[in-house]
Amino acid sequence: MEQLKYNAEGLIPAVIQDFRTGTVLMVAYMDQEALKRTLESGKTWFWSRSRKQYWLKGETSGNYQEVKAVYYDCDADTLLIKVIPRGAGVACHTGSYSCFFNPLGQWEPSGEGEASPEILEELAEVIKKRRAERPPGSYVARLLEGGREEIARKLGEESLETLLAYLKGSREELAREAADLLFHLLVLLEEADLPPAAIWAELARRRKERG
Repeated sequence: MEQLKYNAEGLIPAVIQDFRTGTVLMVAYMDQEALKRTLESGKTWFWSRSRKQYWLKGETSGNYQEVKAVYYDCDADTLLIKVIPRGAGVACHTGSYSCFFNPLGQWEPSGEGEASPEILEELAEVIKKRRAERPPGSYVARLLEGGREEIARKLGEESLETLLAYLKGSREELAREAADLLFHLLVLLEEADLPPAAIWAELARRRKERG
């Protein structure tokens, strides 16, 4: 750790990234002791600049971060820590999966290859927000107000349409119907209070077990 460059306060910024999805979850600060605790415990520890004390991520919320890898950048003044979120799978104190959910500017992908699975996490955040705010005219809000039976019925309908598109052999139609299916599955998961991160964790567990 001697190669790391800390600022005048003895701190170094740590970017926390989901090991499975690549999503940036949060940014916090560490000093030498917090980094030492992180490396020894396998869980993220930080130094609170406001409270002037160490804090273990998830100590009160249960949303621990299991450390999978630690890197430092070319200037040795920033850390990148890849983790698997535990507990409810959220990093932000607001209850969001990531702290970065406030848009300042956004450019639409110019090609198919620029899309990424992170869109699922973004959609999950939008659905969570619609559930909390219930804005007028929102399809998600209306679907949630219909209750579990309505959500289950709609998911079953989308499942059938996806299968029919698959049997027809149309890749374009299959892509559209599969997108509808995934969207409605995210609505179901939100209503069930099951974050998508729990699904990623289960898939990761199976992959690890089965090789």
